[in-house]
Amino acid sequence: MPTPPKHRDAIVRAASDLFRRQGYAATGLNQIIATSGAPKGSLYHYFPLGKEQIGEEVVRAAGRLVTRTLTEVAAAQRSPGAVLRRYARMVVGWMEESGFRDGGPITTTLLELAPRVPGVTAAGREAFAAWSAVLAGELTAAGVKPARARRLATLAIAALEGALVLARVEQDGRPILDAMGAVAERWDAAVAEATATVA
Repeated sequence: MPTPPKHRDAIVRAASDLFRRQGYAATGLNQIIATSGAPKGSLYHYFPLGKEQIGEEVVRAAGRLVTRTLTEVAAAQRSPGAVLRRYARMVVGWMEESGFRDGGPITTTLLELAPRVPGVTAAGREAFAAWSAVLAGELTAAGVKPARARRLATLAIAALEGALVLARVEQDGRPILDAMGAVAERWDAAVAEATATVA
């Protein structure tokens, strides 16, 4: 009888939570199994290549979640800059709820495994590309030229990832709000310039 798919999802969720809180290297397979509540055999059934394969799936799953969240936030905001400000407030709220113990499973896993593990590296590249596509799409829809929109999207992602580290160290959400607020100002200026050019 095949192992129920719910065990696979439980393993990925448990690994994601553990990687986010304590990092990839500090998390063992036994801890993942214990946290997930899944039978040990299901780990090897779904992840025959072991922990690195779990790391790859954690990055992919987290990447999809962030992409979906950014898309939903973008649909509810009236300007590209407002998207960044709203998302920053959401991230700060999540971090405050965890007592600033949580980081991002993508960042912690990629820092430890990329570029050494090709599958994890590829998953990270895909996640960042998807986030960039959402963010750059908001800017181009507001009239910013595609090349500049891509650069501004990269700036936003880099600023957010760095701010997450600062926020954990300082136990304060202000670095996220400050960094994303500064990038949002750049975005607002780019949109204003694009609108003025068209006018």
